[in-house]
Amino acid sequence: MAVETIAPPQLTHEAGDRYQFTVHDYHRMAEAGILDEKQRVELIEGDIVWMAPLGGTHVESVMVANRPFVHAVGDHAFVSIQSSVRLNDLSEPQPDMAIVRKRRYGGKLPTPEDVFLIVEIADTSLRFDRDRKVALYAASDIPEVWIVDVNAGVLLRFAEPIDGQYRIADRHERGATLMLSALPSATIAVSDFFPE
Repeated sequence: MAVETIAPPQLTHEAGDRYQFTVHDYHRMAEAGILDEKQRVELIEGDIVWMAPLGGTHVESVMVANRPFVHAVGDHAFVSIQSSVRLNDLSEPQPDMAIVRKRRYGGKLPTPEDVFLIVEIADTSLRFDRDRKVALYAASDIPEVWIVDVNAGVLLRFAEPIDGQYRIADRHERGATLMLSALPSATIAVSDFFPE
């Protein structure tokens, strides 16, 4: 009886190519214990990216801003704190705050259609948040992104995604008040992000 040999699969990638993890791979690694809850990572365009440790200023900015957001959106939306949003099969970022549609999620994560606003608090991550994550959010048609630059004391606002880019990109100082474009009745003072 002849034994049939099976050829190994041919690799089609070249040396130096990077492997892109899918959201499914990412969750399987967590289930297998390769990634655990204590590790601050997020999936960005197929890359598992380490997030900066949460410093005191960062944590305080999130806590201080949480209450005004909850009051501003009322019963119209949920305020999600440091929870994942599934943008596509290769990206599942974990923004500091997300204002999402109020509905039952059935154990699933919010998707771009659910998101009204993403807020990133940038203490040490300004360049990554502004250059990589904003582009990712624009490509996913997230209506609005705010980056709070805690070092400069300003808020960078990106709004109206068109063809993978935000049409509006502006800067707001303490003293300014912003309205959420998707929820016009909700307004937030920029100073709410900066603990006194």
